[in-house]
Amino acid sequence: MIMNPLVRQIVDRFSSLVVFAACFFLLPVSAAAGPAAQVKYNNNPVVATVDGKPVMLDDLKNAKMHDAMVRLHQMQKYNLKQKAVNLLLLAHPELKKDMVSKVTPGDVFHFYKNTPGISEMGSFKKMRGEIREYLVRMYEQTYVEKIFQKAVVKGWVEDYLEAPNDFTVVTGLGSAMLWFEDDTPPLRKVFVLEYSDFQCPFCKLVQGTLSKLRVRFADKVQFGYRHFPLPIHKEARKLAEAVECAREQNRFWQLQAVIYKNASRNLGKADILKLAQRAGIGNLDDFENCWSGEKYKARVFADLQEGNQIGVQATPTFVVGIYDPKSATVSGEMFSGAVSEDKFVRTIEKYISLSQTAPKG
Repeated sequence: MIMNPLVRQIVDRFSSLVVFAACFFLLPVSAAAGPAAQVKYNNNPVVATVDGKPVMLDDLKNAKMHDAMVRLHQMQKYNLKQKAVNLLLLAHPELKKDMVSKVTPGDVFHFYKNTPGISEMGSFKKMRGEIREYLVRMYEQTYVEKIFQKAVVKGWVEDYLEAPNDFTVVTGLGSAMLWFEDDTPPLRKVFVLEYSDFQCPFCKLVQGTLSKLRVRFADKVQFGYRHFPLPIHKEARKLAEAVECAREQNRFWQLQAVIYKNASRNLGKADILKLAQRAGIGNLDDFENCWSGEKYKARVFADLQEGNQIGVQATPTFVVGIYDPKSATVSGEMFSGAVSEDKFVRTIEKYISLSQTAPKG
């Protein structure tokens, strides 16, 4: 089934749902020559030997390759479950009593009205066909998952397919704006670094989640913001430069917030000045001179370049990990999209635990 591009965009962006995407290569499920020589799946095989020393698949990874491998694994995992369910239905007819739920018009309308960001993509009349196609696929996935897990519990299935090993990204903070200013010396050992675009609807969507996390982890986690204006968003770079000018008057976060609230419409110069005033910028003349003179064009460009270097491909992208104040770096994992609060919490708590057990020195 080929997915409509709009549906694919929805799937890719909402990370709480299963992601389907094209990737660069296929990993071998088995190196066996035949049934008698079958071996279990290994997600980090030896791919070569150099002077007698093994080179592992993980040794070849970079951030973009790891992202591709994760997406490929998600596709492989679903195809495995689908194949297993098809075989199980032949051998265990009693499983057929569980049917795939039907998508109703009410389901389609509820999804349109209650899923953040969807209504911004078009009217209900325009979107309902794509949404229905998407929900049919998701209901099918839910059915397959239910049958597969039931089979695992009963011992009918043994699953050897492992996810790719974690890939650690090390990135500098550069000129990132920090949420907590009282972090000198650093009190918080874990860092959430965000790369965002003011015209990206999913960047706007995730701001509410980040606000909750800043309250929940106020004493343990620092948060930082860097710019990644995508070329498809014509105003994004100028908006990024505007908040950097607001930083001069200690109103970065205030202008950032009001821009996200209003960025779904085209913002001209007069609109930005009104928003700057609403954000509490006292000296509008200085702000306007800074912004018109492109004072921080190079800073925004540097954010974009450094994001590219670590493999940022979409917005929003986050690096969550351990903060090293000596090198001003964050070492951890990178993920993209309007990430759910639950995923953030799990990842943050993992690194809080790691920070407490790391050797001091």
